[in-house]
Amino acid sequence: MRNKINVIFSITLVILQVLCFSFVSNLKMTNACQITVPKKEIKKSELTSAQSMVTMDASTGRILYSHEENKRLPMASTTKILTAIVAIENSKNLDEKLVIPKQAVGIEGSSIYLRTGEHLSLRELLYGLMLRSGNDSAVAIAVLVGGSLENFVKMMNDYCTKLELENTHIVTVNGLHDENHYTSAHDLAKITAYAMKNETFANLVKTKEKTIDNELGKKEKVRYLKNKNRLLNMVEGADGVKTGYTTKAGRCFVGSATRNGMQVICVVLNCVPMFEDTASLIEKAFSEFEMVKLFSKGDITNFEIKNKKSQIVPVKIEKDIVYPLSKRERQKVTAQIELTQNIKFPHSEETPIGEVKVCLENNLIFSEKLYTINIEKQEGFEDALKKILKVF
Repeated sequence: MRNKINVIFSITLVILQVLCFSFVSNLKMTNACQITVPKKEIKKSELTSAQSMVTMDASTGRILYSHEENKRLPMASTTKILTAIVAIENSKNLDEKLVIPKQAVGIEGSSIYLRTGEHLSLRELLYGLMLRSGNDSAVAIAVLVGGSLENFVKMMNDYCTKLELENTHIVTVNGLHDENHYTSAHDLAKITAYAMKNETFANLVKTKEKTIDNELGKKEKVRYLKNKNRLLNMVEGADGVKTGYTTKAGRCFVGSATRNGMQVICVVLNCVPMFEDTASLIEKAFSEFEMVKLFSKGDITNFEIKNKKSQIVPVKIEKDIVYPLSKRERQKVTAQIELTQNIKFPHSEETPIGEVKVCLENNLIFSEKLYTINIEKQEGFEDALKKILKVF
């Protein structure tokens, strides 16, 4: 017998409360879905002059709009998003005062003018890194956290492997140009979505102004840092993240904004009007998409299993399933349920019994395991699932 039985039914799913409103969607059971996620490819001339662009929902990773999203390109100081999150996650105490190494002094490009032997905390260096894009801050962080530039670069590339980035390779910690230093708009969006889950990082990149120590300064004993990210004052809910520029990379930017439970990340690479294009893309995303709760954690479905003794089996889903959908798409969501056939009895509680797959226009958008709540002892399992008595 087959290991799994596809059970296909026509059902109606009442979609639960979605943010400020609720709606009813006909969720029909379909044949197997293709394992792709629908996205909208935007022509370069429509909304952006960027050489490459991605606008993405942070929580699900769904690409809402894109142009050349997998093209490998230099990304300038947007590299520092990865520098920052690697440093944050590999430091025990961000507030301990550390000695600035000579190696970090006199770095070309944007700088916070570090001096050999002065004392700053990693947190202060991170503000210098992300608000003022200090190339010297990046080197100081790398040496202090990684022990050397070479080791910290390895740590950054290890993160790229962990995040399954196929079009990213790190050579420099600050984004200064190197032919072998590159990313893609999609990879950079994934890096950012990962980083924004970290509270320290998220608070850092939405900060508009900050003062840090200037211990060896001749006049001022503090450095005044103002965030270069103009999006923070342009878009409602803007909360990050990083600018970048080199002659080779052009103007690069990663922006983020959060409204009504939806966080939109926009990456533009080599884009002259980077703030304006990012603002337009983010506003378009919020106007066309909303987060829709398809299933709620703990929702219970009863199945009737036909064996020697007909039995009702209650199963549940263990987390909320929320997905960004347009109004048009809400009527085109379908689902397929697969139950594992080789279930053995007696059966313990909280055991996976199958999964629900949800598709949008025949494209798989997510799958989630179904778990038993309680199954009493039975002698065997002969027939497949025949009927859904109650739906999510």
